[in-house]
Amino acid sequence: MNKKRLPPLNWLRSFEASARHLNFTLAADELNLTQAAISQQIKGLESQLGMTLFKRLARRLELTEAGRAYMPAVHEAIERLAAATDEIFGEGRAKVITTRVNLVFFTTWLAAKLERFTSVYPSVNLHFSSNIWLEDQDKEVDIDIRYGKGNWPGYKSYRLTWDDLIPVCSPKLLNADSNVDINIEKTLEKHGLLHVIGYEEGWGYWLKQTGISCVPPSKGMQFDTLITALEMAVLGHGFALGRTSLVATMLAEGKLVAPFTQRVPTSEAFYAVLPEHQYASPQSQAFLDWLLEEAALSKRESTQLLDS
Repeated sequence: MNKKRLPPLNWLRSFEASARHLNFTLAADELNLTQAAISQQIKGLESQLGMTLFKRLARRLELTEAGRAYMPAVHEAIERLAAATDEIFGEGRAKVITTRVNLVFFTTWLAAKLERFTSVYPSVNLHFSSNIWLEDQDKEVDIDIRYGKGNWPGYKSYRLTWDDLIPVCSPKLLNADSNVDINIEKTLEKHGLLHVIGYEEGWGYWLKQTGISCVPPSKGMQFDTLITALEMAVLGHGFALGRTSLVATMLAEGKLVAPFTQRVPTSEAFYAVLPEHQYASPQSQAFLDWLLEEAALSKRESTQLLDS
């Protein structure tokens, strides 16, 4: 079925203004056109539609039945288009920064800090998407927060975390062992390890680096997100391998404890990542600068907490 071709937008604007004012001259003043131009555009619109839209009386205009039927739809369409244009492109539009972020990083590190950014930049709207959804992984974003070693070809990366790997567990696990000396090998083997799939530096890496060979590195439950493993540790289901920047708050609140002195520095970290040649808007740059300031502060706080 053939669809009728839409009339030019300027013809529709002239019709809408003329229908509101019922006067070509007033419509011309509103649109910064001449009365003759308005009249010509209305004639062109009527010709394309094959219908007369106005009754041209001696001193005024009247809408025909077709004009009255057409006016509400044209008026609504122009209003919606104007509103969308102003929202997306206008000077008063809300500035939106889209950040794709690892879920555990957002939950344990970023979320509690965001109020400090929004208090300084109240006009900037933040849009966060998780990298757990396949359909979102290829979408363009202003800033991508990734976990790795910082070497992604074609991208600039800015380090946000400096971590030690430390075993963490619920305090109630240690309370159950309070009558005996805590032996790291026996304790880990007794309560089990909570593994996270996809991390290069996991339990096997930590056990090898600390020289602990009697604990089976594959023993325990496996999860696809660190946030799940940490929650299971809080509930007392075993030991998770914590990254200091992510567990600092849980340790401070007493939800988790780190009973052993063995720490292993990570070579992996969270990074703010941007394409090398992507233009960074002033708002994106402000958010990136703020992230780096918070990262430096978090590094100092984590070091003080774990050394205390």
